[in-house]
Amino acid sequence: MDLSIVIVNWNTQDLLRDCLRSVHAGLGNLKAEVLVVDNASTDGSCDMVISEFREVRLMKSKSNLGFAGGNNLALRLARGRYVLLLNTDTLVHGTVLQDAVTWLDENPLCGVMGPKVLNTDGTVQPSCSSFPSLGFLAMQTLGLTRFRCFDAYRMTGWDRSSERQVDVISGAAMFVRSSAMAQVGLLDEAFFFYGEETDWCRRFRNAGWDIVFTPIPSITHFGNGSVSKLSHKRDVLMTEGTTRLHLKHGGWVAGILCYALLTLHNISRAAFWALSSLIKRPGAAERARHFGMVSANFRRAWPSNSTHKAKHS
Repeated sequence: MDLSIVIVNWNTQDLLRDCLRSVHAGLGNLKAEVLVVDNASTDGSCDMVISEFREVRLMKSKSNLGFAGGNNLALRLARGRYVLLLNTDTLVHGTVLQDAVTWLDENPLCGVMGPKVLNTDGTVQPSCSSFPSLGFLAMQTLGLTRFRCFDAYRMTGWDRSSERQVDVISGAAMFVRSSAMAQVGLLDEAFFFYGEETDWCRRFRNAGWDIVFTPIPSITHFGNGSVSKLSHKRDVLMTEGTTRLHLKHGGWVAGILCYALLTLHNISRAAFWALSSLIKRPGAAERARHFGMVSANFRRAWPSNSTHKAKHS
C-alpha cells in the first residue's frame, strides 16, 4: 500500500463529498486507501459516504474526538507506507498525490512533508510555519506582526515557490512517513483543536526527522470547514492549545508566559475595538464583542490537565 489518506469529518457533508471526489480523481495508479473518521456528525455525512463512496473505510465515533483523537482512530489502522492527513474542506488537484509519494521515496530522511496549498482564489496559502515562540506572541500582542520583518512565525516574506525545511506543516494537508510515525508515535490527544500538528512536528524533529515544505502542486484549502462553526470558542481553544504547547515543550514558566501574553492580547483587542466602536468604525462593535467574549472565557483556556503527558501510544 503506497498511501493511506485519513480524513476527519464533523458536520461538513457537502465539503466531504467534494473532497472525496477529488481524492478519487487524483489517485491515478497509486495503491491507496481512504479512511474517513466521523466525529459524531448529525448532518447525514455517514449516510452520504456509505451510499456514494463504498470504497471508503468509514469509522464512526460516538463522540467528537477532536482532530488528534479522530486522526489517531484511523492512523492505528492505516496500512500505507505514507499517510496523508487531509481536511474535509480541501480539493486535491492533478497528480499531487502521486508526485508526493515519488518525492517521499526520493527523500528518505523526511518524516513530514507539506505540498503547495492554495486559497480559493488561487493564491498560495501559508501552510507551513515556524514554532509559535514567546517572542512571536509578544510581537503579535504589540501589533508588530503586521509587518513582514516581524512575522517569522507565518514566514510571510517567503512565496513558497522553493523547497525549505520548516518547523511545522499544517494538518490540513500533511504527508507523514509511516516508519517515522512508528518511531515518534501518534498525535497527542491532549490537544483537542489547535497545536496537535505543531507538537507532532516538534516530536518528529526531536527524533531526527526532517520537516519539509516542497512546492508540489497542489491542494486547495477553503479554510471554512467545521472550524467556522466555533465563533469565539475557536480563539479560546487556540489559546488552550498554544499554552499546552509551551507547557509541554518549554515547561511551566514558558506555559505561564504564553498564557499571560495571549490574555493580554485578547484584552487589549477588546479594549481597542470597544473604543473604535465609539467613533462608529465599521465592524468595531462586532469585534469588540468577539474579543470580549474570548477574554471572559479565558479561564477555560488554561489546559485542564496538570500533567501534560502525551497520549500518543
